[in-house]
Amino acid sequence: MKFQLYQPQAIHELGNRKNQEDSIYPVKGEATADDRLFLVCDGMGGHDKGEVASAAICKGMSEAMKEMMTDHSIIQDEQFESALTKAYDSLDAADEAHEGKMGSTMTFLCLHKGGCMVAHIGDSRIYHLRPQTNEVLYRSRDHSLVQQLYELGEISYNEMSTSPRKNIILKAMQPYQDERVKATIVHITDIREGDYFYLCSDGMLEEMEDDELMDIMKAGTTDEEKAQELIRRTVGNADNHSAYLIRIKAVEHEEGDENLVNDEEEERRKSKALNDQNKNEAWDMGNDSDHQSTRMVAASSSKKKGKTGLIILAALLLIGIAVAAVLLLGGKKDTTTPNEDEESNATENISDMLHMEKDADMEESEEDQIPSAKPYLEKKAEDKNSPVEPDMLPESKPIIIQEQGGNAEDGSAKKSVD
Repeated sequence: MKFQLYQPQAIHELGNRKNQEDSIYPVKGEATADDRLFLVCDGMGGHDKGEVASAAICKGMSEAMKEMMTDHSIIQDEQFESALTKAYDSLDAADEAHEGKMGSTMTFLCLHKGGCMVAHIGDSRIYHLRPQTNEVLYRSRDHSLVQQLYELGEISYNEMSTSPRKNIILKAMQPYQDERVKATIVHITDIREGDYFYLCSDGMLEEMEDDELMDIMKAGTTDEEKAQELIRRTVGNADNHSAYLIRIKAVEHEEGDENLVNDEEEERRKSKALNDQNKNEAWDMGNDSDHQSTRMVAASSSKKKGKTGLIILAALLLIGIAVAAVLLLGGKKDTTTPNEDEESNATENISDMLHMEKDADMEESEEDQIPSAKPYLEKKAEDKNSPVEPDMLPESKPIIIQEQGGNAEDGSAKKSVD
């Protein structure tokens, strides 16, 4: 698979901040239509911290990837992981004081012979858009607390943007970590002429919903004008806002392309945000076929409750039958053994049903489940200033990013507002 691109459009705005903590690759003004690697990183940790972290990651990852990429190479996950390791090494080296407090999100896009590889850590986002059919084909799922609460059905889609916890992220790249956070990787091969890829920091999303983003992409304007409109929509944001807008000019398919891995359809099916029809309400599966096919924890919990009720009812009926048999045949010595057998069979049937429920629950893959935020919320209720212990969140160490306040000694990374 070979690609031709239009001139990529870079956005790297300061916003209402005194310093720029975002970094992008290629640096603004240096991208060309020949580039195939793009990065957007949103730094955290305040002045002389966030910008150092994001720049170190962009530098380390881009240098490592350029060594691997050729016109005829297919980038494998192992190669990406190797580049990510080198980016972490660069981040460690940049933290000369060994404080481990700064950090950054990371979004990554690489167009190569095998299609497009996208990856992310944190709440900076990646989109694959097809304006000609008005489709959001892919939208990365933020590694954030509000995203987790939304997917658990505890808040609505619209409440995510107004929640006081919207700046708390559950994954980020930080130096000197005992266990380095891994990225979510997705492979995309359904790429057509006119498609857009959009990498952006969360500052670009403060005043921008998916339908508004699509309206801009569908407008009969140049890519330069689209980028300027995106900047105009976010000009009043409190945060830095950075992005890369990449439009596909042409795709040339080659022999063997039909065997390439494509994760996008499955990711779209699992994306609650792309399937939610009632964004003012907490998740409701309803009767919609797309919702029924999406395996979310909230739906799974509801189904489990239903199964448990049916099992209890069936168990009571079986016990009732066994007791009735004992009463009807009581006093007859020759029926003692059969009655005991019936009670034993009833017990075995109940046990079997309970095992069936357990087995059915275990069929859900760990990848589709979202770890519960309850332990985190309980910890915060006990001590709002305490950092969360790593083992309280199954998938990753929490990174507490708050707009204001916070104690610099609590070990958590914070987005500062100067």
